[in-house]
Amino acid sequence: MKHHTPSLFTRALFLALATTAALVGWGSGSAIATAQEEGSMLVGGPGSANYDLAARFAPYKIGDLLHSTRVQPRWVGDTQKFWYQWENSGGTHYYLVDPERGTRTEIFDNDRIAAELTRITRDPWDAQHLPIRGIRFISEGTIQFEVTSSQDEVIEEDEEEVEEDQEEEERQRPTRPRTRRKVHHFEYDVATRTLRELEDYEEPRTHPFWASISPDTTWVVFSREFNLWMMSYEDYERILEARHGKTGDEAEEAEEAVEVEEIQLTTDGEKDFSWGSQGRGRTDEETEEEHTKRQSAGISWSHDSRHFALTRSDRREVGMLWVVHAVGNTRPELESYRYDMPGEENVTQTRLHVFDMEAREMKEIEDDRWKDQRMGIFSDFSFPRGFDPNAIRQSRWLSDQGDELYFWRRSRDQHRVDVMRADPATGEVTAVIEERLNTYVEHQTPTRMDNGDLIWWSERDGWAHLYRYAPDGTVRNRLTEGPWHVDGLMEVNEDDGYALVRGNAREEGEDPYYMHMYRVALDGSRTTLLNPGNYDHQSSASDGGHYFVDNYSRVNTTPASALFDASGRKIMDLETADMSALEDAGYEFPEVYSVKSADGVTDIYGVMYKPYDFDPARKYPIIAYVYPGPQTESVSKSFSLNSTEQALAQFGFIVITIGNRGGHP
Repeated sequence: MKHHTPSLFTRALFLALATTAALVGWGSGSAIATAQEEGSMLVGGPGSANYDLAARFAPYKIGDLLHSTRVQPRWVGDTQKFWYQWENSGGTHYYLVDPERGTRTEIFDNDRIAAELTRITRDPWDAQHLPIRGIRFISEGTIQFEVTSSQDEVIEEDEEEVEEDQEEEERQRPTRPRTRRKVHHFEYDVATRTLRELEDYEEPRTHPFWASISPDTTWVVFSREFNLWMMSYEDYERILEARHGKTGDEAEEAEEAVEVEEIQLTTDGEKDFSWGSQGRGRTDEETEEEHTKRQSAGISWSHDSRHFALTRSDRREVGMLWVVHAVGNTRPELESYRYDMPGEENVTQTRLHVFDMEAREMKEIEDDRWKDQRMGIFSDFSFPRGFDPNAIRQSRWLSDQGDELYFWRRSRDQHRVDVMRADPATGEVTAVIEERLNTYVEHQTPTRMDNGDLIWWSERDGWAHLYRYAPDGTVRNRLTEGPWHVDGLMEVNEDDGYALVRGNAREEGEDPYYMHMYRVALDGSRTTLLNPGNYDHQSSASDGGHYFVDNYSRVNTTPASALFDASGRKIMDLETADMSALEDAGYEFPEVYSVKSADGVTDIYGVMYKPYDFDPARKYPIIAYVYPGPQTESVSKSFSLNSTEQALAQFGFIVITIGNRGGHP
């Protein structure tokens, strides 16, 4: 059963109506006026909100007026090519870009492919409404995709399964065959533009969330009923076969019907002190059911598959928190879980463990320097590049050396963070990097270079920058410095000696929150701006950082995108968003502004949303739309519809967002 909570816009609308009613109640002598003329046909007459305008730009309508605003590159296998799809008022188009050759070509002739698909599926399609879904490159020049038909097909079921179901229900009741929409699968040669239907198409196998597969594909580890278990990969493949082509409950039922040998690895797990995930439902009843199902072990493998590591959290003494689900239920349902509160004596206790696969032995890494400290494993989640649809994504240790497990520990007040290295065989623990501040210390996962050096992000000098550490914990050099903020490391190219980083607050005359892409030398000798322009730049780089796609805009400009190489040379412009439908409907960009903070020195940046029938000769009530984190902001920098703020303004308000104290970066 689905349960719905009031949307943000609904709550904002209620506030708007209440505020409007209060303002109208002040009487005709009030200094507050709205932008409607006397004699209008609006609800309530003069002084009321413009409900017609608000309804026209309601959040559930305004989104239909906008097409694509960003190019999202899908990199092709292990090449530097990428493809993307782009929607405008003429329909959806698909492009293949080769940065090395500087070419951008349409993958399909839309008219031709529409005619071909119509002939094969017998459903009418046109160039503006292509039904193509699930594009996947299986080689550098060949793609596969699917099209859903308007016609149904009968689902073939196992006869024994059907008989069992009929015995449980009413055998005498006439049964109708189960059906689903037919899906056509196609293969397409990009160079020759030839299309063929795949009659014996086999869906790529999807791995269930609970499966943690060893790098040598020998074992699969999971958690159930608070303990760790494993099965052979051969047995796991039988589960994959049973789940194949199924989703949701059907896949889960097929999985449970497969008999496999499960080897128990731990026996002392218990509720709130579980090995791996213990599972959690939306209510207490659902949570109890989740305990009995396979769950994620939350482990990270050594590259040689000899060990895996995990943290174990003890929440047995932590206080409870409750949520009562009343809406949509015949009777209220309870959700209970343990939750750490600031200042409480009993909080989650974290321990780090390593399991030896050969010895079948769990060992705790002894490291309890600070009371109530938290711990976590630095892992590599990189996905294998290539064309194999069944490629396995694994969580592996940051280091490819079996005697180097990198992890972090953090004090409860979050003023201290250490990067640690442990040897699983000896249990020896070494502090590699130490961070100390009198305020909250943030950290990111370091990047390990081929020679064992770590590139580490730190705010130790008041600005976020990158530092290169040797394996023994000494600083080789800084990669970046100065009064600006490095937001994150995008790609490292060791062969050419540079890294691509995302940063802000470096360029004069710009909103300091606008992001840019920079190329920095690994020896720290130089930093180069790659995508100039007074915009917020959201970029995606190719493997190795040879090229990147730059999506740039401000909240008050039309979004555009371009392709650059790692030297900052623009290879080509890609797209400019089609805003014609929005503009025809009367859409207007919001305004950006800045004011001084209470100290009279610091600039604070914000966005102002006015009603589209704004009259500068009149006064309007102001609503401050606030969502401070402090880890997040409600102030948009790149283009966004911000439909809640825009819709609220149409009731006759000026809506403002502004950077709150403690906001980022």
